[in-house]
Amino acid sequence: MAGDSMQEKTEPATAKRREKAREDGDVARSAELPSVSVLLGAILVLFYTGGFISGRFETLFLGAFGFDMVPDFTIKTMVDMGFFYVGFFFVVMAPVLLVVFVMGIFANVIMVGFVIAPNAVEPKMDRVDPIKGFQNKFSLQAVGELVKSLAKLTIIIYVAWLVIEGELERIPLIYDESALRIFLYMGKMAFKIFLVSTLPMVAVALADFIFQKWRFEEKLKMTRQEVKEEHKEMEGDPQVKSRIRALQMEASRKRMMHDVPDADVVVINPVRLAVAISYKPGVMPAPKVVAKGAGKIAQRIREIARENGVPLVENRPLARNLYKTVEVGRDIPDDLFQAVAELLAYVYRLKAR
Repeated sequence: MAGDSMQEKTEPATAKRREKAREDGDVARSAELPSVSVLLGAILVLFYTGGFISGRFETLFLGAFGFDMVPDFTIKTMVDMGFFYVGFFFVVMAPVLLVVFVMGIFANVIMVGFVIAPNAVEPKMDRVDPIKGFQNKFSLQAVGELVKSLAKLTIIIYVAWLVIEGELERIPLIYDESALRIFLYMGKMAFKIFLVSTLPMVAVALADFIFQKWRFEEKLKMTRQEVKEEHKEMEGDPQVKSRIRALQMEASRKRMMHDVPDADVVVINPVRLAVAISYKPGVMPAPKVVAKGAGKIAQRIREIARENGVPLVENRPLARNLYKTVEVGRDIPDDLFQAVAELLAYVYRLKAR
């Protein structure tokens, strides 16, 4: 039972897992949201610039089909006319094309931010595997995309029919209008169909984005064992870290013991503490603790001090304060400076005798 719970993906994805997914180009992305954003942007631009665009195209059509002067249809003339009409189209439609481009980028940035995924463009054999490709065509995701596409198509057809049904009485009346008026009416109808059908698509896009976000989070979930393994990789194996700390402490003790013979005094608590103090006038700004320890370490400090003739002075309060508050290699703090100075003065007097 415990093994099963370790294998269930119940834990939220870690930051490392999410970063790895972004590097692979795996993000919570909905294809509907950029499409709807592009369509809405184009509709808004056409709404505000429709008069200008229709006027420019009206001028173009009148000039092209007015035939005030029959052009000389040579190859050069046809090529020049082709370049002219293509350039004219891009100039007139530039606001629409620009907004479509910006909205497409903006929608993707809103969804996933700026993603640079070099791993996503690396060639992989499974992408050209026909068997896997065939399986993907009939996967649950592919079926879901098909259902979503059919639902969108149904909504668009239904909404378009509602708009056209409302105009059935007016359509016969435009037969007597000029070609330009008929063209403008068709453009107005197309704009209305686009606008009305886009509104339900906004709801579909938001629902799809929420679903893709949920599906992405579910896919990224990890088992407890995966979380533990990743934690070990990032923080290091606890056993290895413990061994490293032990080696570091051992090296620190050896350095301490090496400095004890050069100490001026060892302050002791006869039961369990020993603190070695060193002071070199003119070299050190203040006395400092060169070694300290409790239990067996304190006993070893006392042994080295006796072997090298370093005085041992019993001062229980001072030994406790130095042991608790001063790290090895640190200067004596101000609140203990007076007591240490008196102790050193006492030691110097003993040495002078």
